[in-house]
Amino acid sequence: MTSPLQHSLKGILQQRRAEHLFRQPYPVRRQGNSIFYNGKWLIDVASNDYLGLSHHSFLRKRAAEWAECYGTGSCASRLVNGTLDLHQQLEEKLARFKHNEAALLFATGWQANTSLIPALNILSRQSTGHDALIFADRLNHASLHMGCTAAAIRQHRFRHNDLNHLEALLTQEASRPGLKFIITESVFSMDGDRADIKALRTLADRFEAALYIDEAHATGVLGPDGQGLGCGLADITISTASKALGGMGAFITGSRELCDFLANFASGFVYSTALPPSVLGAIDAALELMPSLESTRLALQHKAEFLRRELARIGAKTGLSTTQIIPVMVGEASNALTLAAYLREEGFFCTAIRPPTVPLHTARLRLALNAELTIDELRRLVSLLAATFRTPS
Repeated sequence: MTSPLQHSLKGILQQRRAEHLFRQPYPVRRQGNSIFYNGKWLIDVASNDYLGLSHHSFLRKRAAEWAECYGTGSCASRLVNGTLDLHQQLEEKLARFKHNEAALLFATGWQANTSLIPALNILSRQSTGHDALIFADRLNHASLHMGCTAAAIRQHRFRHNDLNHLEALLTQEASRPGLKFIITESVFSMDGDRADIKALRTLADRFEAALYIDEAHATGVLGPDGQGLGCGLADITISTASKALGGMGAFITGSRELCDFLANFASGFVYSTALPPSVLGAIDAALELMPSLESTRLALQHKAEFLRRELARIGAKTGLSTTQIIPVMVGEASNALTLAAYLREEGFFCTAIRPPTVPLHTARLRLALNAELTIDELRRLVSLLAATFRTPS
């Protein structure tokens, strides 16, 4: 007899498959810019390892050295006895890297965002007696939306990168009590376009709001020495070490008071085991490399510009992308699945991005470029797309 739980699970999964929205992990093996999948090596155009640091010898060596010297785990949360001198030293380096007073490490960007927003709401309630007012870009990462859900507060969502709409919402809510926060990504993870951080700073100042920038896909890639786009402009930044920095973990940067507050009120920090020494070592090594990688960052952007031009030539739509993330819009989920499967057969590993990750009827291939891709490889990718691309009706 099937239990109610199993009956519900089977029904939901069958519906997911019928709608071409079923997902499952792809087991792979990596070697440089190649991925071994389903019995063969493929060129990687899907991962977020933008600078190729995840297999860099300098990061691997330091991660191994710190594990050998300090062990494989931190053994407790930071507020019990899990804080090593390594954590504090690395946080000081991260703060300097971002030109902020302080930094605080988290396990992941998801954990940081879903912990930070509820903590900020506690701050608003305790200091003003009212919930925080959150003004958020409609296309923000799911972790930012989930942070608002966890805080049990309503977002005021503005149309994507529409500062006139944001200004109208801020004006409408100007007299309402509660701390105000404008929240956006600097580089949007599914569209590859950028927020206008300077204009957002101007609006934040005008309406006495704090500016909160998720720099996950900009840190390491954009800005001086890879510092991101919000450096010197944001009140709060959240960055990840799991993308261009080639490792794992996340960090929030801002004032000393902000980080001290979060160490007391951000549940993901208070109740989670600290990052282990090997992870800290990889981040530390990546930070040392950042100033020396300017030519690599420039080459990556040039390759992205080349690919966008070539995709436009064959009639592919790439939205407003201006970064190393380039969506190829195909419309329906079934079309995206078919095209991704074809490219894997032809030697390129990419994935179909489908709702609910992106809005309905905007399924796409998300091409995420890395510095090790060659122009010849990109030309071959375009030729494959040219042979199969169909403009959605």
